[in-house]
Amino acid sequence: MAANSSSTGSKSSSSAGGKQSGPSAEQVVATFQRMRQEQRSMASKAAELEMEINEHSLVIETLKDVDPSRKCFRLVGGVLVERTVKEVLPALENNKEQISKIIESINTQMQTKGRELTEYRERYNIRLVGEGEGEAQGQSAASSRDSEGSGSKSGAGVLVS
Repeated sequence: MAANSSSTGSKSSSSAGGKQSGPSAEQVVATFQRMRQEQRSMASKAAELEMEINEHSLVIETLKDVDPSRKCFRLVGGVLVERTVKEVLPALENNKEQISKIIESINTQMQTKGRELTEYRERYNIRLVGEGEGEAQGQSAASSRDSEGSGSKSGAGVLVS
């Protein structure tokens, strides 16, 4: 049994080594899906940070009208601490600025990831399901079925749902 498995292993490695056509359709789809998921996670993180900025803005606006010596409470690392407004307000404004910088950085990364996705789609001729809705529905559905069944054999492209 060990001889059979080693001989089949060497056959598969030699056939894989001799094949220089590039990744399989499944690998292309998996890489594309991973890239799309990374972009989605960046977008959700940016949206989450935007909500934090809105909360910071609301608190800052509220505290500006309050006496600076008045005590207030702030959650720091899961611990509620007592401070004064004059101590908390500059820290909140600084946090808001830092969050804004992080959002700008994430947006830049999302744009870069979008360009990478576009290049990857063009390189491997990837079409998304539902793309080209303006075309005739019957014609696009028929071509989708044709390309889905024989996409890896003909090299015509990859259909991603």
